[in-house]
Amino acid sequence: MIVDARGHRCPTPSLKLQKAVHGSVPGTRITLLATDPMARIDVPFLMADLGGKVIGVEEADGVLTIEVETPGAPTG
Repeated sequence: MIVDARGHRCPTPSLKLQKAVHGSVPGTRITLLATDPMARIDVPFLMADLGGKVIGVEEADGVLTIEVETPGAPTG
């Protein structure tokens, strides 16, 4: 699942991601696209609060690509 928040300022990227997390099954991987540099700071705090985790953060051409996993991923 991709959440495109490019062009939006804080807190919109985190709010869009939070809505996607709440609407997903446990263990879903979601990719957030954001141009607001604050997303690099805000998203890890959001995922910690929600019980999920950040899988990776990349930046290219001013766009952050943040991959997260929703809480409650099955263990195996």
